[in-house]
Order: sequence, then structure tokens, then C-alpha cells
Amino acid sequence: MTITAVGRVSVERERGRRAERKNVGGSRAFAWLLVVTGAAGLLAAWVITIDKIKLAEDPTFKPGCSLNPIVSCGNIMTSDQASAFGFPNPMLGLVTYAMVIAIGVGVLAGARYRRWFWLGLNAGTFFGVGFCTWLQYQSLYNINSLCLWCCLAWVATIVMFCYVTLHNIEHRIIKVPEGLRNGLLEFHWMPPVLWTGTIGMLILTRWWDFWTS
Repeated sequence: MTITAVGRVSVERERGRRAERKNVGGSRAFAWLLVVTGAAGLLAAWVITIDKIKLAEDPTFKPGCSLNPIVSCGNIMTSDQASAFGFPNPMLGLVTYAMVIAIGVGVLAGARYRRWFWLGLNAGTFFGVGFCTWLQYQSLYNINSLCLWCCLAWVATIVMFCYVTLHNIEHRIIKVPEGLRNGLLEFHWMPPVLWTGTIGMLILTRWWDFWTS
């Protein structure tokens, strides 16, 4: 009886270890990054939503971030691109950024998620960063205006995507060559810095005459 009981305990412990290996958590730094970037994106989406409601109520309303002909949130809000899916874009942000905050808080509390969950988060942030890239192009070259709150959401989404991808590479959820993995872990700050820096240069050169006049 004793041998049988010990055997059962060993089996249960082994099952517990296997289950733990299948689930992946994250560091406190990564969790806080999710919370902060999610909060930044949520703030931007919330402010834009409020201003869009005010603009719908009063067509003469001027958003606070409409500073000049270039930095003009009003031009962005009244464009067709501002409702790419048939409803205002910030409504999508209100949901998705809140979900990211919830995931970050869960990781802070010690939550561990399955591989498919992390891949799903990576796919979601990939969609988000792709959508932001499309909006950036539309803003710079078709609408010809910038929204400061949109820029905040862009940067938050880029940082979020880069570090979710890095997290999955670090835990080998996404498999890459070992040399690339070590390089990304060592210089993890480079992709988001170069990415946002490139966007900044595009904005600077797009309206160079305006900035220097």
C-alpha cells in the first residue's frame, strides 16, 4: 500500500512538472511593459473616442490636439480612414488595449499561459502593428495630417509587438536560429528604437518645409 501511494505521488508530481513546463509566464519587467503600453494605447483610444463624440455632436468642435494645419486631430477624425472597419477605429483600441493590460496584470500576479495563448497574443499585436503602419501611411501621404494621440498609440503598439515577439523567442515559443535569438536578447532595445526612429524621420522629411519655415 505504501509503495503504491508513493508511486501515485511521484506520478502526480511528474504530471505537475509537465503541466508547468507547458505553461509559460513572464518577468515583472515584461508584465509592466504590457501594462504601460496597454495603458498608453487605451488612453489614446479613450481621448480620441471622446473627441469624436464631441465632433459628432458639434461639427464646429476643435479637438485640443489640433494645433496647426499639420498636427490636426480633427482632420484625422473626419477622414474615411478613421472608420476602416465600418466603426470608429478607437473603439477597437478600447477593447484590445484593455485586454493587453489584463494580460500584463495576470502575468504580474504569476499567471502562466499555454503556448497557443502567447502565439495568439503575438498574432494580435502583429495585426495591431500592421494596422498602425497602414494608418501611418494614410496619415502622412493621403490625409496629410498628424494626430498626436494616434502617434502615442503607434509607439505603444510597436513597443508592445517587439517585446511580445521577443518574449516568445526567449521562451522558444517562436523558434529562430540561436545566434539570432542571442542577438535579439542582447540588443532588445534596437528594433523598437530603430522602428520609431524611422517613423520620426518620415514625419520630419514629409513636412520638412513646414517645420523649417
